[in-house]
Amino acid sequence: MLDGIKIQLQYLIPKQGLTRLAGWGASKQAGWLTRLVVKAFAKYYRVDMQEAVEPNTDAYLTFNEFFVRPLRDRARPIVDGPHQLALPADGAISQLGPITEGKLLQAKGHDFTLEALLACNMPMVEKFHNGLFATTYLSPRDYHRVHMPCRGVLREMLYVPGDLFSVNPLTAENVANLFARNERVICLFDTEFGPMAQILVGATIVGSIETVWAGTITPPRQGVLQRWTYPASGDQAIVLDKGAEMGRFKLGSTVINLFAENRVTLSPALQSKTPTRMGALFAEAV
Repeated sequence: MLDGIKIQLQYLIPKQGLTRLAGWGASKQAGWLTRLVVKAFAKYYRVDMQEAVEPNTDAYLTFNEFFVRPLRDRARPIVDGPHQLALPADGAISQLGPITEGKLLQAKGHDFTLEALLACNMPMVEKFHNGLFATTYLSPRDYHRVHMPCRGVLREMLYVPGDLFSVNPLTAENVANLFARNERVICLFDTEFGPMAQILVGATIVGSIETVWAGTITPPRQGVLQRWTYPASGDQAIVLDKGAEMGRFKLGSTVINLFAENRVTLSPALQSKTPTRMGALFAEAV
């Protein structure tokens, strides 16, 4: 019954307003109050601060600074085989597997379409027909920067407006089309393993989604789909190496990766609910 109440509340609460309020509060320097909130959050969620460049919670001037804290050098070794792809984020695998008949598994009893996820961008949809996907959930305790699984050249970015449901496992099991209805930033890369999409999905109280090349994508939330394209080569091309940071969440969410058909195989060690560490083995070339 409690789980049902939690789900129903998500339909009733003003998610946009709550998210704006959370983003505003997380960006403020509130002195002792900020220190108290950060320390309480780190303790409640058992955040491993010894991995951070700055392990002292009192050193963070805002909650956002704490939430997107960088990690120490070599805290996350990156798989270095030339045919190996690295996990993009800390968290846990929600679901992964083949894209079958244009559908991705969200949770037991729920799937959603590739077309809806990619906002009906049909040229992009065709690239991943019969390909593979993996969905990684970042919990509040996790490191919230997102990195590149392999070297990639950015070709396209879409901002897709949408809802701001929570993306935790309970919601994924109970809200249909969750990842195709929530706000998201879709990034398409050319790689030596074929096209790859890395999708940053927004959620309740996710104050912002950022990329390293464009800064803050959201907010503001204007309710309008936006599209950017980028050159494949030359001085204006955006090229990111394997393991490089590509984006971040200010408060946690989900990353979805898409791969083309017959280009990679996902690591057999990865299953639903498998914990992930950025930089560990994600997939290998076919």
